[in-house]
Amino acid sequence: MLRFLKGFGPLVLLYLLIAYLLPRPAAVKQDAWQLFAVFAATVAGLILQPVAGGAMVLIGVVFSALVGGLTIQNALSGYSDPMVWLVLTAFLISRALLNTGLARRIALIFVRMFGTTSVGITYALAATDAVLATIIPSNGARSGGVTLPIARSIAELYGSTPGPTAGRLGAYLIVAVYQSVCVGAAMFFTGQASNPIAAQIAGQNGFPITWASWFIAGSVPGIVSLAVIPVLVMKLFPPDIRKTPEAAAFAAGELEKMGPMSRAERILALVFVCVCSLWATAGRHGIDITVTALLGAAALLLTGVLTWDDVKSEKTAWDMFIWYGGLVRLGKALNDGGVMRAFADGIGVWFADTTWPVLFVAALLIYFYAHYAFASITAHLLAMYPPFLAVLILKGAPVGLVAFAFACFVNFSSGLTNYGTTPSPMFFAQEYVSMKDWFRIGAVVSVSNVFIWGTVGFAWWKLLGIW
Repeated sequence: MLRFLKGFGPLVLLYLLIAYLLPRPAAVKQDAWQLFAVFAATVAGLILQPVAGGAMVLIGVVFSALVGGLTIQNALSGYSDPMVWLVLTAFLISRALLNTGLARRIALIFVRMFGTTSVGITYALAATDAVLATIIPSNGARSGGVTLPIARSIAELYGSTPGPTAGRLGAYLIVAVYQSVCVGAAMFFTGQASNPIAAQIAGQNGFPITWASWFIAGSVPGIVSLAVIPVLVMKLFPPDIRKTPEAAAFAAGELEKMGPMSRAERILALVFVCVCSLWATAGRHGIDITVTALLGAAALLLTGVLTWDDVKSEKTAWDMFIWYGGLVRLGKALNDGGVMRAFADGIGVWFADTTWPVLFVAALLIYFYAHYAFASITAHLLAMYPPFLAVLILKGAPVGLVAFAFACFVNFSSGLTNYGTTPSPMFFAQEYVSMKDWFRIGAVVSVSNVFIWGTVGFAWWKLLGIW
C-alpha cells in the first residue's frame, strides 16, 4: 500500500489539483478540463514511472472514459489511427533488419569504407544510424542492436576498456557516436518513436508533415551537425589513438565471416528500398504511407523473412502501440475540447507586448534545456510541444517554423544528459566516460546543435518555403 501511495499518490493529487482547484477557463467545459487533468497526470506518470509507460497510458485512457467526458469507443479510437499502425509496422520491419543481420552488414560496410581514423569510425556509425533511421523508429534498437556493439568491439580491438585505458579510443567513440545518434533521431520522421506524434499535432494545427517533408527539412542541418560533432568531440575529449587501420580491417573480416547476402537479406533490402522510395514519393502516387508500411510487412511475412512469432514477440512494438495510440487520442480530444486554445490565449495575454521572434527564441531555448528534467523525449514532447505550438501560432509565428523547430530540437536535446532517451543509459553504462565529462560534452555539443539548426536549419527551411 505504501508503495502504491508513493508511486501514484502524486499523480492523484495532481489530477485533483487541476480538475477541482485550479481555475477553469470559461471557454473550456468541465469534462474537457477533467480530461486535461487526466492527461497531465498521465504525462507526469511517464516522467515518474510508477509503472511502465504503456501501462501508464492505458490507465489514462481508462480514466478518460470515466471522468474525461469520452465514451469508451472514443477513448479507444486512437488505436485505429493509421499513424499508430505506421509506427508499429516500422518497428516490425526493424526487427527483420536486426534478425537477418542486414543492419549490422550496413554498419560494417560503412566502417570498412571510412574507419581508418577514429573520426572516420564515428562518421561510419553515424551514417549507419542515419540510414537505419529512415525506417527504424527506435533509436534504442538502432544503437543498442547495431552501432553500440560495433563501437565497443572496435574500442576493445585497440585494448581500450573501461578504466585506465578508456581514453585510448573507447571514451571518444562512446560519446561521439551517442551525440550523433541524437541528431539522427531529429533528421527523420521515423528517427524517433515520438516524431509521428509531433507530426500529428502539427497537422491538427494546419501544417501537415509527411515522411518526405521531414526528410527534406532535416537533411541539410542534420548533415552539418553530423559533420561537426565528431570533430568537436575530438577537441573536447581527444583519444590517444587517431589512426585506426585495424578497424577497417576488422570490419572487412567480419563481413567476410558473414559471407554473401542471404536470401532473407536480399528480400529485406528490396523491401527496405521500395518502402522508403514509396514514402518519399507519396505526394505523387497518392498511396498512404501506412499502406506502404503494411505492404512491406506483408511482403516480409509472405516470404518468411519475418515470422508471426517475430511479430508476437516484438514487445517494444506492442508497448509503443499501447502508449502511442492512447496519447494520440488524448491529445486530439484536448485540442477538440479547446484546452490548448485556452492555454494559448492565457499565455498570449502575458506576452501581449512581445513580438513572435523574441518569444519564439526564448520559448525554444526554454523548451530545449528543459530536457534536463526529462528522461524521455516522448514525455518532454507531450508536456511542452502542444502548448508552445499553440502560443506561438496565436502570436503570429509561422506554423511550419515552429512545428519543425520544436519537433527536431527535442530529439538532440537528449544529448544533454545520460538519461535523456533510451540509448543514453546504454552508452553511459559502458563505463568509459565519467558523469562530469558526459554532462560537460553534452552541454557544449548542445550549443553547437542549437546554433547549426538555428542558422543553417532555419535558413534551409526558409529556402524551402516552410516559413
